[in-house]
Amino acid sequence: MTDNSDQWERKLLEKVTLAALTEQRRARRWGIFFKLLTFAYITWIILLVTGWTASDAPSADKHTALVEIDGLIAPGADASADRVTSALQAAFEDERTKGVVLRINSPGGSPVQAQMIYDEMRRLRKKYPSTPLYAVVEDICASGGYYVAVGADRIYVSQSSIVGSIGVRMDSFGVTGLMEKLGVERRLLTAGKNKGMLDPFLPVDKDQEHYVLGLLNEIHDQFIAVVREGRGDRLKETPDMFSGLIWSGQKGVELGLVDAIGSLDYVAREVLKAEEIVDYTQKENIAERFAKRFGASVARALADFAVREAPVLR
Repeated sequence: MTDNSDQWERKLLEKVTLAALTEQRRARRWGIFFKLLTFAYITWIILLVTGWTASDAPSADKHTALVEIDGLIAPGADASADRVTSALQAAFEDERTKGVVLRINSPGGSPVQAQMIYDEMRRLRKKYPSTPLYAVVEDICASGGYYVAVGADRIYVSQSSIVGSIGVRMDSFGVTGLMEKLGVERRLLTAGKNKGMLDPFLPVDKDQEHYVLGLLNEIHDQFIAVVREGRGDRLKETPDMFSGLIWSGQKGVELGLVDAIGSLDYVAREVLKAEEIVDYTQKENIAERFAKRFGASVARALADFAVREAPVLR
């Protein structure tokens, strides 16, 4: 009787132990599964945040390469020189590119950034002489946007597009009268008598104003030289062409500021004969969008305020 009881207890203990081991293995497998799942999820998040996700790969056929300039041309913006030139380089380097189209919808921006994009456009055209570069204007291509556009072989517009604004401006403000009414006194100490030039809290110094106007005229002359270089004999100059005026796309064709009426699809289909359009524009990734939403926009606003008196093409 005792032997039977011992055997029963032993078998029961073996079953319990086996069940425990089986449950332990099952728990370990599920643990490994959830760890792998968590790792895959974190990896996916990292890829999204860092912008490593793969873009739509073009087919083996020849295609029209698209690079967009949308918005203000400025450092750190979507249309910064770094982003646009990198996209242009990728577009030209692809052997499947039949031609490159720069689609522009911009009111202007930094003359330095515009010049950098223009110079890179000219360099790439010399390096890849068989790959044409066209500009297509949407709603507006003014000032710095037009500065960039003249670097293309041809410029296509809509009849109602806005083009031109060949000029330079510097924005500031003055609150000296308001300060007097409020009884506020401005105290500015500088090493260098012109260090506080055009301070909005001080009256305008005529000598400093004259100097700044000379600086703006110098940048304006550079702008005009670029337009003449880019447009060549096509330009039908008028007395007010470089005065900062803007024109419709149709009038721009008559003045030689642009070449013809046409959209992106038209250029791809009828001019380049490559209907497939592949976008090489560098897109803003999730990390950049997150940073802009939670603080970077504030930092940029402060930076814009600090450089509010910088020359602007718009």
